[in-house]
Amino acid sequence: MVVEVMGHFAGWIALHSGVAGSADVILIPEHPYDIHKVVEKIKEREARGNKFTIVMVAEGTYPIGGQVSVIDHEVGHAERFGGVGEKVAAEIQSISGKETRVVVLGHLLRGGSPTSFDRLTALRFGAAAVRGLEDGKAGVMVALDPPHIKYVPIDEAIGRMKMVPMDSDIVITAQDLGISFG
Repeated sequence: MVVEVMGHFAGWIALHSGVAGSADVILIPEHPYDIHKVVEKIKEREARGNKFTIVMVAEGTYPIGGQVSVIDHEVGHAERFGGVGEKVAAEIQSISGKETRVVVLGHLLRGGSPTSFDRLTALRFGAAAVRGLEDGKAGVMVALDPPHIKYVPIDEAIGRMKMVPMDSDIVITAQDLGISFG
């Protein structure tokens, strides 16, 4: 099963949902993939008696030496990424001969009911924003820096993409769990 999720330029959603959802392979834009390594992981799992493999794919993922899959580009608008799930699935099926299905988590499926963590974080952000205004803070945003909420100047927050560092704890944890990054 190939699951395509949001992630034009960064793979945070694919990484976190893949680890939390027990994916076997996670493909993210920060690490171009080798489809043969993906198929190798599928075959390893099958040899151990596993009858399925979950491949989590961020929509901005691309193969080594390849390009991002663009499904639409209108003049004056940003490119619309997507279709990489279908491409990965087709390659897996072609190389391995295994039936491969794809699900693209569209806008209605991407969200869910807020958890208690979501609600508490929203309350903390709102309260911190009000305190910041009362304290005369301007040009800042509130951010979670566990266990604290802090103020970050807007200039620091914009103008750069926060990419997944491949040496981060969550990536290392995923690798320790046997998850492949292709």
